[in-house]
Amino acid sequence: MSLPTDLMYTSDHEWIAGDGDLSTVGVTAHAADALGDVVYLDLPAVGATVKAGDACGEIESTKSVSDLFAPADGEVVEINEAAVAEPGLVNTDPFGAGWLFRMRITGTPDLLDATAYAAFTEGA
Repeated sequence: MSLPTDLMYTSDHEWIAGDGDLSTVGVTAHAADALGDVVYLDLPAVGATVKAGDACGEIESTKSVSDLFAPADGEVVEINEAAVAEPGLVNTDPFGAGWLFRMRITGTPDLLDATAYAAFTEGA
C-alpha cells in the first residue's frame, strides 16, 4: 500500500490529517501489517484529554495487544464506531474507513512527513 503524502506521521506509526480545527487519527498500514488481524479496539473516550506520546487506547490483534499513542496534545471529539464494531477495517483500509478517532489539537505535535516516515520505517 502506498503511503499518502497528504498526511503527517508519528514514530509510533499513527497518522494524522487536519480538517479545519479537527484532526483525524489512525494507524499506518505499516503498523496494521505488523499487528496482524486486528480483532478489538479500545479507543479513548469522547471528551478525553490526551497528551502527545502517551498511551490513549489499545489495539488487540491475533498476535498481540499494542498501545495506541496520542499523536498530539488535545481533546478527543469523536471515535470511529464503525471501526470499533468491525476492527478489521484497520487492516483493510487503514488510511480511510479504518480511522480511529478525531481530536481538537491544542499543542503543536512533532510529526514526520511521508518521506521522513518512509525513511523511518525502512530502518524499522
